[in-house]
Amino acid sequence: MYEFTLVLLLLQQMCVFLVIAWLMSKTRLFIPLMQVSVRLPHKLLCYVTFSIFCILGTYFGLHIDDSIANTRAIGAVMGGLLGGPVVGGLVGLTGGLHRYALGGMTAVSCMVSTIVEGLLGGLVHSLLLRRGRSDRLFDPFTAGIVTFIAELVQMAIILLIARPWHEALLLVESIASPMIVTNTVGAALFMRILLDKRAMFEKYTSAFSATALKVAASTEGILRLGFNEENSARVAEVIWKALNVGAVAITDCDKLLAFTGIGDDHHLPGRPIASDYTLRALQTGEVVYADGNEVPYRCSLHPHCKLGSTLVIPLYGENQRVIGTIKLYEARNRLFSSINRTLGEGIAQLLSAQILAGQYERQKALLTQSEIKLLHAQVNPHFLFNALNTLMAVIRRDSDQAGQLVQYLSTFFRKNLKRPSEVVTLADEIEHVNAYLQIEKARFQSHLQVDLSLPAALGHLCLPAFTLQPIVENAIKHGTSQMLETGKITLRAHCDEEQLVIEIEDNAGLYQPASTGGGLGMSLVEKRLRARFGERCAMTIRCEPARFTRITLALPKVEAPC
Repeated sequence: MYEFTLVLLLLQQMCVFLVIAWLMSKTRLFIPLMQVSVRLPHKLLCYVTFSIFCILGTYFGLHIDDSIANTRAIGAVMGGLLGGPVVGGLVGLTGGLHRYALGGMTAVSCMVSTIVEGLLGGLVHSLLLRRGRSDRLFDPFTAGIVTFIAELVQMAIILLIARPWHEALLLVESIASPMIVTNTVGAALFMRILLDKRAMFEKYTSAFSATALKVAASTEGILRLGFNEENSARVAEVIWKALNVGAVAITDCDKLLAFTGIGDDHHLPGRPIASDYTLRALQTGEVVYADGNEVPYRCSLHPHCKLGSTLVIPLYGENQRVIGTIKLYEARNRLFSSINRTLGEGIAQLLSAQILAGQYERQKALLTQSEIKLLHAQVNPHFLFNALNTLMAVIRRDSDQAGQLVQYLSTFFRKNLKRPSEVVTLADEIEHVNAYLQIEKARFQSHLQVDLSLPAALGHLCLPAFTLQPIVENAIKHGTSQMLETGKITLRAHCDEEQLVIEIEDNAGLYQPASTGGGLGMSLVEKRLRARFGERCAMTIRCEPARFTRITLALPKVEAPC
């Protein structure tokens, strides 16, 4: 009967012990304890935490004569299980020295046994890690079994060290069962608290990650197309559904671009920004949170608006300049969840990155167009000068051919100037190249031959305008024009699975990778193809000296209308 009463009393003390553990589990202190402690800061935290529990186990114990029935073993064993032998040994030493300081017949034996209990937990820690079973460290059954064995060891140490022996025996007979039961159950419940905290943390982390990935996947690339009302409305709809908040709004620096959710009858896109919270976020570049309680919130547009709180997060563009905001709202009867607040800030960074990427791509496109215009400024006067000289020579001997050359010259410049950056059909591009080749053929006469082997069935396929002419010009300027014998330019095209393959070949074989001549035209062609098709296109060059140089373009098969 006495032993049963002692068990109940110890369980009562253990409940206080576990309540403290539960309260601590609600703090950030427990987060490092939810995984195997490897890093030194985590080991240090593990040592401090379980040393405190080890000492508390002594304080909450029951005094029996000059000895103490206690739950100290929970702290020592748990320190060893989660922190390893060193941490377990130090926790046991700390708890043991504290017990020794209190004195009594079992002071020495309890100090030794507490150190041994910590080392025993650490030994199991090392054994399970070595076997690749770190998951078993967080098993309440493991914690209970190790503590059960540790308490048996403690009773044996008391019998071996404490004197007089007959009093030590009477003490062990009195406290063995209550301490073994209480510490075993307590260690298992302590581990259960840790597991519950870990499960909750993983649940929220999983929910956070899933929502973030869903929003990222659903909004990918939308704002790259432009930071405007249409694209912002699509993004706001996605975020509103994913976060399940009261409403979502997106603004630029001047007006509301999109609004979805409660209050969409009076928060109308296109209206100038009237909210002080939004203006403050735009001016300071800081997140503004008005919870409707500590920080009052009132809708600036309608006195009976049902929205009761807002979170305003700045959006950033180039050079970290604020270019707008994303706003999350909740109704008056709902509070912002912490996960939505954190997600909101993460989503704002995602959208800012999209906007910045879109700005970069548009600037890149403008730069490419500027380079093309530069290329035109270099090519056209040079080509026109040669063409006029050729035309002057032809007029003297063949007026009909001269008229044809004028027609080719007109076709060349019309297509050259009309659509330098648009997508055209292969037939249209070949007409442009043929006009150029015919003028060059008249210039070089019998020293230049042209072979166009392009099936009419492929004429409707599309490619960027001004793709072939720079390559053909390069083949003549740095290839056939340098030959004493007759030069030949060959153009071929065919379809290979899902690709349009075009080959431009000369019979000079004079290509030099390091040469700068013609490099601007060739590099611009490749840059434009990459900008449009990305990795789906390829441009390869093969040269056999004195035999041929072949440029091969492999483009995705895009059918008209382009």
